[in-house]
Parts: sequence; structure tokens; C-alpha cells
Amino acid sequence: MTRKVNILPKAPIGRLMVKAGAQRVSASAIEALTDILTEFGTKISERAVKNANHSGRKTVKAEDIKLAHNY
Repeated sequence: MTRKVNILPKAPIGRLMVKAGAQRVSASAIEALTDILTEFGTKISERAVKNANHSGRKTVKAEDIKLAHNY
């Protein structure tokens, strides 16, 4: 069985949910949100890299992220 490696740590995701108003958060809820945020972040990052490359840069800047998010 292959073990899944999370890029995002679970504890801050749980704290984020508590800060949003949850009184208690299950491990499966944290895992689900972690998966969704990882997928979303990967898509935004890929678009941001394309934006930087299109601008002739190797460095991804905040403006690339913001533009990718609004895409």
C-alpha cells in the first residue's frame, strides 16, 4: 500500500477551520480540505508559472499568482 504524502500540514488546516467557526473538526474533514487546497494550489501554481514564462521570467511573482487566481 502506497502512503500518501501531504504537502500541507494538517494542524494549520484544522486551525483554519476552527478559526472559521467550527467547534470540532474530524480528521476526515481536515484530510478532505487538505486535498482540495493542494489541488487548487497546484492549479494556481501551474498557471502562475505559465504567466512568468510568458513574461520572459523564471521567477514567479505575486502578480503572476494574482493573475492566475483571477483566470
